[in-house]
Amino acid sequence: MIADGWLGRSRTIFYLSLVYATGSVLISLTAMPPLDLPKLEFTILALLLIAFGTGGIKPCVSAFGGDQFKLPEQERYLGYFFSLFYFSINAGSLISTFLTPILRADVHCFGENDCYSLAFGVPGLLMIVSIVFFVAGKRLYIIKNPAGNVLGNVSACVGYALVKSNKSKEKREHWLDHADDKYDSSLIEDVKGLLRVLVLFIPLPIFWALFDQQGSRWTFQADRMYQEIGSWTLKADQMQVLNPLLILVFIPLFEVAIYPFLTWCKLIRKPLHKMIWGGILAAAAFVISGIVELNLLPTYGTPVSDGLAQLRVYNGFNCNITLNVYNPADNVTDKVIIDALGVYEKLDIEAHQQIELPYSLRGGNNSDCMNVNYEGKFVLKEKTANSFFVSNNGVYQYEDNNDKAIDGVKVRFLSNTFSMSQILMQDKKNRTKLNITTDNKLQASLEKGTYDIMVDGTLVMQEISLQTGAVYAIPLYEDKGGNFYLDIITVTPPNSLHILWLVPQYVVMTMGEVMFSVTGLEFSFTQAPASMKSVLQSVWLLTVAFGNLIVVLIVEGNFLDAQWKEFFLFAGLMLLDMLIFTVMALRYKYVELKSSAEDLATSEFKMVEKNEPKSN
Repeated sequence: MIADGWLGRSRTIFYLSLVYATGSVLISLTAMPPLDLPKLEFTILALLLIAFGTGGIKPCVSAFGGDQFKLPEQERYLGYFFSLFYFSINAGSLISTFLTPILRADVHCFGENDCYSLAFGVPGLLMIVSIVFFVAGKRLYIIKNPAGNVLGNVSACVGYALVKSNKSKEKREHWLDHADDKYDSSLIEDVKGLLRVLVLFIPLPIFWALFDQQGSRWTFQADRMYQEIGSWTLKADQMQVLNPLLILVFIPLFEVAIYPFLTWCKLIRKPLHKMIWGGILAAAAFVISGIVELNLLPTYGTPVSDGLAQLRVYNGFNCNITLNVYNPADNVTDKVIIDALGVYEKLDIEAHQQIELPYSLRGGNNSDCMNVNYEGKFVLKEKTANSFFVSNNGVYQYEDNNDKAIDGVKVRFLSNTFSMSQILMQDKKNRTKLNITTDNKLQASLEKGTYDIMVDGTLVMQEISLQTGAVYAIPLYEDKGGNFYLDIITVTPPNSLHILWLVPQYVVMTMGEVMFSVTGLEFSFTQAPASMKSVLQSVWLLTVAFGNLIVVLIVEGNFLDAQWKEFFLFAGLMLLDMLIFTVMALRYKYVELKSSAEDLATSEFKMVEKNEPKSN
């Protein structure tokens, strides 16, 4: 609205670039400890400036770039421009993804171990440099003047036509034609074109609902996968680098090879055909992610479901004990022998709110277990991992957390000792990673790796390998002679499916992005009326926001109880969406590209008051 109706695209880019640069510099200054600026207030102000700046720049830059071409003579080069424009955006994203963490973590400033001010300041400095270059090239630009109050004229024309069409009995080819007694025909035709494109944009947010899950759902998926590639660990969030990297490869590949081939096969003849195929590829990417999720399910452990409870009984003795547990719901008594430092598991017990299971525990003839003679009731809560630890002091109950560990492992020591002792876990470099006492039964998080376990300075177990994603319980027993014994019990298995299995879905989604997003930018420009090109670019970007809203509504609504079902739901929605979009695309009438002279002539709206309005 500002660009098309007031300042023009060139000045809007310039002024809002200054706003963006101011926000970047301000957030950098806020991160400098010596200045001691109010961090919360200044950070919010800086982010608002950045948001306002980027929100104004984005729709104007692509439209301003399109203004530099003479149409229809340079239509082919206009397509190349939008591909190069999108290529540049992703090149910048790729560079910042690598450079910003290095500037933040590897550079030290102001006596601290990091340098956030530099990480924020470099983008601000580069933005200032880009403004200088932009201004320096001003004489080379084709600058089109703003057309006045565009949205006001459009709204007035639409309102007038609606009122008159409802009152009039005369049938016109289009309901907007009822406004031709008051508004210029060029304005009416432009409004028709605008409304046709806006209607066509209605299905588009579904694509962005899928696309933007690369940084959320797909990253969570990567968190639960095996991330080792030789001696290098590929972190989950680093998978996002794959998207801009593939963009840099696919954009020239599509222009040189894939689009000509698809055109030869008669699969694409119009820009909207490319967008349809892009949406289908996005759906295919989510089908792949759903299949990957199904293969990940066995590594998640047993989930705690509604109407069920889980029971685990850990043997804290270095000898076998016998457990008898009665379930009144099915009138069955289970009699099991729990191995030394082992566990008994039953993970699907029916429980509505809670259930009580009478039990008895008996030790054998081994001297360490002769005093084990316990009776009582296991009180199990619904949708809870209920765990019990058998020790010299009786049966200790706690609620377990068997959700997969993120970026490491979870361990819980269950100690059955005569006195308080110190437990140390040391890595290969003899660095202590865990230091607790035997009375501590809380779950702790560690990095994955190989560890030695020491109790009161005595090495009890060495070179145990703890793998990413796993949850471990470690029963520890001290006999009467002061000797320690322990075992490693895997409650939730480690990540085993390799993270590189995510590559196919990223490849397919990025191919869909090239066909959908790059084409959409060009389509939004070429089909927009001359005076509303920035407005329509803004609406194109607004579809991204609505896509994010769709994700929030579906995810926060908790309609589905499994991630794989959600992935397949989004794939189905995308296919249905593309079916609707295909029908709309077949009915869409493309706007013929006008010459530059015509384009400029029709960019000024005129209200024409006629001496004799037409009769109703």
